[in-house]
Amino acid sequence: MTGIIRAGFLQFNPELGNVAGNIQKIEALLNGMGNADILVIPELPETGYNFRDYAHAFSLARELSRSVYLEFLVAQSRKRDVFIISGLAEKEGRDLYNTSVLVCPVRGLAGKYRKVHLFMNEKNIFRPGNLGFPVFDIGICKTAMLICFDWMFPEAWRIVALRGAELICHPSNLVLPFAQQAVPVHAMINRVFVVTANRTGTERGITFSGRSFISGPSGETLAMAAPQSDEVTLVELDLSLAHDKMITPLNHAFDDRMPEEYLPLSDPGQK
Repeated sequence: MTGIIRAGFLQFNPELGNVAGNIQKIEALLNGMGNADILVIPELPETGYNFRDYAHAFSLARELSRSVYLEFLVAQSRKRDVFIISGLAEKEGRDLYNTSVLVCPVRGLAGKYRKVHLFMNEKNIFRPGNLGFPVFDIGICKTAMLICFDWMFPEAWRIVALRGAELICHPSNLVLPFAQQAVPVHAMINRVFVVTANRTGTERGITFSGRSFISGPSGETLAMAAPQSDEVTLVELDLSLAHDKMITPLNHAFDDRMPEEYLPLSDPGQK
């Protein structure tokens, strides 16, 4: 696609375990949003993040078919005619996944991604994602979802970019202070737009960094939130810029790759 879309992030401070209260907070922020095409909401916004243990997380997670939060997202998407990408805690049998859903005004749930790269205590609660790195053509753009600590792994970003993603939506609960520096580099080397929606506040001893942001294909920061504020920020994105992969008149970001030299990446013996 080559049009201009209006995309942005919602940043707020969820309360651990207070699903109804967190939904109310999100709805209040949506009420002041204005017109948007795509909105990204943080990782695990309905439950909070720093669970005591697996049992605590299991008590709060829901199967998608029974998720009050997903029902809320679908209703808001249709009411406001906006695509919504949001994290949530997904239950499948006894397994839990740190998931991001793509909700559209017409179809409702239009896709999902399960977080592949688990951070710290997430490894004791969630299973690694098993859906790969899908890209979704939603009509107004081609988009992919990555979640929080996925930012550390360039392979994930390159895969979705090679599959045609123009916009990468990145629900997050960022803790490490340098993520806001790293993600714009992924945008630059893949020549795509990125919307990172982060949360704020402190939860059971973990402080989240806020500063949600939108990055452009040249690595520029198009918008950034404050460290500790509730806000919705929207920016117009010219998707045609995500189709220009030229770095210099003689260098193309993808065509200049040398996959035959990258075979060690697929060798399990390489550490």
